[in-house]
Amino acid sequence: MKFNLKVWRQKNAKDQGKLVDYTIDNINADMSFLEMVDVLNDELVRKGEDPIAFDHDCREGICGMCSMYISGRAHGPQHAATTCQLYMRSFKDGDTIYVEPWRAKAFPVIKDLVTDRSAFDRIIAAGGFVSVNTGQAQDANALPVEKADAEKAMDAAACIGCGACVAACPNGAAMLFVSAKISQLALFPQGQPERNTRAINMVNQMDEEGFGNCTNIGACEAECPKEIKLTNIARMNRDYLAASLISE
Repeated sequence: MKFNLKVWRQKNAKDQGKLVDYTIDNINADMSFLEMVDVLNDELVRKGEDPIAFDHDCREGICGMCSMYISGRAHGPQHAATTCQLYMRSFKDGDTIYVEPWRAKAFPVIKDLVTDRSAFDRIIAAGGFVSVNTGQAQDANALPVEKADAEKAMDAAACIGCGACVAACPNGAAMLFVSAKISQLALFPQGQPERNTRAINMVNQMDEEGFGNCTNIGACEAECPKEIKLTNIARMNRDYLAASLISE
């Protein structure tokens, strides 16, 4: 297969950056998108050119590092998949493919397709944890949890923090990510003692990082590779409102 690529190249955070045209041929349809970029980088290195910088780690759809905005969609056209799980058979031979980094004020570009997503780390540090002395491990059934709550918590915990929700949102909102991290703890007994402070601290940190607000467009849920639901945002809003009333 042959493709025409328009890839965002940016030397550093201060560089203006631009789309650069590349043509790549003899691509196997069963290659992942990242493997295709690897092939292109090999060609660039052989030519003495600077390879395209991009994030990757597990290449198994677990880590969320492979953040690319591909032809107008976060992680590309394949539903519920990360970029590393996107295969070239999803495109047509001869297609022109646009490859860009996440676009958000809170995710500044470091180089090429690599963005600084440490804002997510600071949001987690603000309250995405449970402060308890664990001591000796308890029996598995010592703290009963309703099956429905356990399933909702596990669904929320599936969030890999890739930032596709931010990239897809026209407001650059991170509320799907934050609400998932709040929900996964709020639905368990262990998360109740800090439930109010967690909601306030994490939402306030999200605002401080410069993320936009949710206007219920739904692009975040549509593009999330782990299909995190908008209902988590509703839960976060309820927790934040309740905590704000209590703190007053």
